[in-house]
Amino acid sequence: MALGSAMHLWRFALAAAIAVAVLLASLQASAHAREEAGKAAADEAISGQAFRDWLDLLRNEARGKGISDATLDAALADIAPLVAVIELDRRQPEFTQTFWSYLRQRVSDERVKRGRALLVKHRDLLNEIYAQYGVPPRYLIAFWGLETNFGDYLGSFPVIDALATLAYDRRRARFFRGELLGALQILEEGHIAPAAMTGSWAGAMGQMQFIPSTFIGYAVDYTGDGRKDIWGSLPDAFSSAANFLFKLGWRAQEPWGWEVLLPRDFDLMLATTQIKKTLTAWSALGVQRTDGKPLPHLEREGAILLPQGHKGPAFLVYDNFRTIMRWNNSINYALSVGHLADRIAGLPELATGREAEHKPLSRDAIGEIQQLLNRLGFEAGAVDGLPGSRTRTAIRAFQQKHALPPDGYPEPALLQRLRAAAATLP
Repeated sequence: MALGSAMHLWRFALAAAIAVAVLLASLQASAHAREEAGKAAADEAISGQAFRDWLDLLRNEARGKGISDATLDAALADIAPLVAVIELDRRQPEFTQTFWSYLRQRVSDERVKRGRALLVKHRDLLNEIYAQYGVPPRYLIAFWGLETNFGDYLGSFPVIDALATLAYDRRRARFFRGELLGALQILEEGHIAPAAMTGSWAGAMGQMQFIPSTFIGYAVDYTGDGRKDIWGSLPDAFSSAANFLFKLGWRAQEPWGWEVLLPRDFDLMLATTQIKKTLTAWSALGVQRTDGKPLPHLEREGAILLPQGHKGPAFLVYDNFRTIMRWNNSINYALSVGHLADRIAGLPELATGREAEHKPLSRDAIGEIQQLLNRLGFEAGAVDGLPGSRTRTAIRAFQQKHALPPDGYPEPALLQRLRAAAATLP
């Protein structure tokens, strides 16, 4: 190689290394700034007199909604902002979970075994609720397992204190103020005593982790004792969950979805929740069951999902999958509920895609992907370390331009390709 060419390559490599180092330093500084901002917000929330003044205004608003002074005194007398709640609200996980790591944690063999035993134990009650609401027993057991590990972890935060802390904090004050007023209404109606109203740091409560607004809209007194006891009564908890799903649009007698096989030449741009086709249409495009048999010729519509990219498992999901996502707007959560329900019913583990597992990307790595996409002209939006729909659309556009499988999936190999592409920029 000529000396001039070697020097040119050396300078090019050095420039690329410096660019990556500067970018990583920027991301690390951003992460540190997020952490410091969270601590400052927690300190700001603990401002005694300002909080008391705010609480007086809240009392007046609650009285206007029919909450009695007796309930307000019992619920708010010794209330104080909780620093831990603000810190948890600000805290973001350092790493994003892959689909497989998420699924392993939530659909373990032990949870499947226990779910099957509980399905048998509560079969009569669950069948009664199924007859009324159309939600099969295995799904209620699956939600129960994912939300509280079958009642093991209901949360230990005092709900009124936690919600008051979040309502006082400016970040999502309007939403949590509404939830706090809802929690006070629940106390006013006598469903639970203030000291017993415990839950998650964000105010989710009971066996199925309802927030107050969900409780008010959907909780059921199945036992007829005058209380909607989603904490200690499984009949009330199961029927409340079933009523919630029914009102969200659950379709009786329909599955949530299936694992499927895609043909080698499948157009990955079709793999999105935004594109629905009938089973007959998907079958015509070469989509098959995992045993290689054709899909049934039905006019039911579904969408193809690739939660771990084109190398991972593929799913054909239906309207009940979308209903699960209205309970919790997470594709991985909805897939885990559906798969856990299937396993509890005796169906096998997923058949494909385990070789696609990889080390999870950190939030800083996702942020670097977003920065690089923006630099390269693919609009990924804000650099927040969260791979939302805009980021995935930008990834697909980059993949298409560079003749890569356009699955929109952020993974370590993609980050390396983006770094290499950015290194060629002037």
